[in-house]
Amino acid sequence: MWFIQPKRDYVAEMPWKHADEPAVMTWQIRARDYNVFIANCGFFAWLTAGGLFVALLIFKGGGGRELIDIVNLIPIGILLACIPIAMSIFFQTTIIVYRLTDNRIEVFSWKPQIDSVKPVMKWTAIISGAGVLCLVLVNPDFIIAAIGPIGIGVMAALMGNSKGYQSMARNQMEDNVAWRDAQNIYAYSKRSIIGLNLYWQHPETGKEMKNFVKAIFIPKEKYDDVLSYLKKNLPDTPVIEGKFDVYHV
Repeated sequence: MWFIQPKRDYVAEMPWKHADEPAVMTWQIRARDYNVFIANCGFFAWLTAGGLFVALLIFKGGGGRELIDIVNLIPIGILLACIPIAMSIFFQTTIIVYRLTDNRIEVFSWKPQIDSVKPVMKWTAIISGAGVLCLVLVNPDFIIAAIGPIGIGVMAALMGNSKGYQSMARNQMEDNVAWRDAQNIYAYSKRSIIGLNLYWQHPETGKEMKNFVKAIFIPKEKYDDVLSYLKKNLPDTPVIEGKFDVYHV
C-alpha cells in the first residue's frame, strides 16, 4: 500500500545513462502526479456508495435485531477492510527519482502500489468471503454481499496473472529533460513543483507538443535550491509563479 511502503534510497540504484556527467543535485520523491481533486472526489463517492450499501444490508436483513449486533458488524468490517484497497486505487503515488546535471534532468518513475495491493486483495477476499458465509448462514438474504469478496478475488487473480496489467499499473517510465531549452519556468511552491515549458515529442507515438509543460516534483527542503539553480542558469527565461496543470510523462 502507498502508506506502508518502506523508505529506500533509489538514487544509487538507477541505471543513469549519463552517469559520466557530474550531478549537481539528486533527489527522489513520492508524488500524486495527477489531478488530486478528482481522485479525492472519486474516493469519497465510493465510500458514500459503500456506506449506503452496507446500511441497506443491515436494515434489509435485520430481522428485528438491534442496530449494534455482532452480525451487523460483519458487513461494516468488510467495508472497513476494503477502504485501504480503495485508498491505494484513488490515492496512488508515484516514486520519481531525479538526477540534475548541467545539461539535463534524468528521471525514472514508477508506481509501487501493484506490488503490495495484490496480496492484500487476496487476503481481503478470503477473510471477507468467510465473513459473508457466516452472514448467509444467519440470513440467506445476505448472499448479495458475496459480490464484494468475489469481485476482489477476481481482480486479485487478474493482477497476479496479467503481465500486461502489471506493466500498466506500475507505469514505469524513463525520461531525459533538456532543461536549458525551457521557454518558461512555472513555480508552484504550494505543491513544491516546478514546470518547464518545453518542445516535446512522445518517444513512442512521435506526437509533438510545442507548449508542453514538464512537471518536476521536488521535496520541500530542496525546492528553493532547485529553483534558484534554474533561475541562475536561465536568467532570460520568464519565471511564472502560481498553479499550473500537472501532466507527468
